[in-house]
Amino acid sequence: MKLIRYLLGLSLFLLAGQWVKADETAAESFNPQKSIFEHLGDEYGWNVWNLHIPLPVIVRDEEGAWHVFSSAKLAGGQEYEGFYIAGEGEYEGKVIARNASGHIYRPWDFSVTKNVLALFICALLLCWLVFPLVRWYKKKPYEAPRRVKGMMEFGVGMLYEELIVPILGKDARRFGPYLLTLFFFILLMNLMGLIVIFPGGANLAGNMSVTLVLAVCTFVVVNFSGRKGYWKDIFWPEVPTWLKCPVPMMPVIEIFGVFTKPIALMIRLFANMLGGHLITLVLISLIFIFAAMGPVIMGTSTVIAVVFAVFMGFIDLLICFIQAYVFMLLSAIFISLARPAETGARHEK
Repeated sequence: MKLIRYLLGLSLFLLAGQWVKADETAAESFNPQKSIFEHLGDEYGWNVWNLHIPLPVIVRDEEGAWHVFSSAKLAGGQEYEGFYIAGEGEYEGKVIARNASGHIYRPWDFSVTKNVLALFICALLLCWLVFPLVRWYKKKPYEAPRRVKGMMEFGVGMLYEELIVPILGKDARRFGPYLLTLFFFILLMNLMGLIVIFPGGANLAGNMSVTLVLAVCTFVVVNFSGRKGYWKDIFWPEVPTWLKCPVPMMPVIEIFGVFTKPIALMIRLFANMLGGHLITLVLISLIFIFAAMGPVIMGTSTVIAVVFAVFMGFIDLLICFIQAYVFMLLSAIFISLARPAETGARHEK
């Protein structure tokens, strides 16, 4: 009950801050679509309440020259060295440039955006959680760790012994580090996305570019570690010959399946995490939408929105663990399918 009261109080406090901010900009009408997608998208800075933290912009123009400057120089639609942030069109929200002839183009963009910085923070946080545990076992191999290190040991041991080893068998030691890194990195990304203040708030798992890279990593590990039996089942599966020759129907389906597996991983993680954030933001937006209908309706909608938003927060917290677990589980299964045991090894086992 204390946790629920704390979360309700925190939600009301955050909503009050947003309401003050809305009052300060009363001249502008509330646009829920714009507000929601600004939160879910990427940007060249980090907003912490009324403080805007600019981030470095690193771009390469069409002549090959590099430009490095602060994103504060582009705030408010300003133009700097021919670069500015597009307010609409195909490149909305991205840095574009105008050359001497007036032609607008998209430069090579290597800027440290909000999502990029959040990825760095997640990676550093993961190192901070894992490396002390490694050093502990080097110094005290027969003593159980406590607190954060003990929690990490429990998670690593449970996942490795109860999931990775039963699926991969003797290959568990080889692929265990990759699978455990996947789980804890995705979990940290998801949890940080639920935190509304810095360094949280970046919706990393709701960004398809991030989930695409994670899926490509699994794709590379699966296919580069695949044995001969795996490739044989793809190009010459054990089906009637007329399904393979002269029309290679089954090989085409199997090759297609090689690419659909990582795509399924990418979309599953992206859609689930994006959906949770989207529902919560829509609920909060109802408060500002009903604000113009009078204090009674606004107060009722506020209570309902906060209650459902807190409920969705608990659901999102559960989904954070589930999605990290499912991504690691499916990756382990795909690796095991790519490394079928030899016939002799099966009989020996």
